[in-house]
Amino acid sequence: MRAVKPGIHPTYQRATVQCACGNSFVTRSTVPVIHVEICAQCHPFFTGKQKLVDTAGRVERFRRKYGTEKVGS
Repeated sequence: MRAVKPGIHPTYQRATVQCACGNSFVTRSTVPVIHVEICAQCHPFFTGKQKLVDTAGRVERFRRKYGTEKVGS
């Protein structure tokens, strides 16, 4: 009995993960390069520092979509 069918699965190879903060590390994946926005070096949970992460204007897009104003204005 074989574990997987031959010829239908992608190759499992070394992959470099690159974070927006500049950190990079090597793991294994089916793709050679992985780009991430937050890693363990810059994530607030691991660093203890709180920072606002607004990637691609998500907060502004939400405000435009739902017509919300700033609280307390």
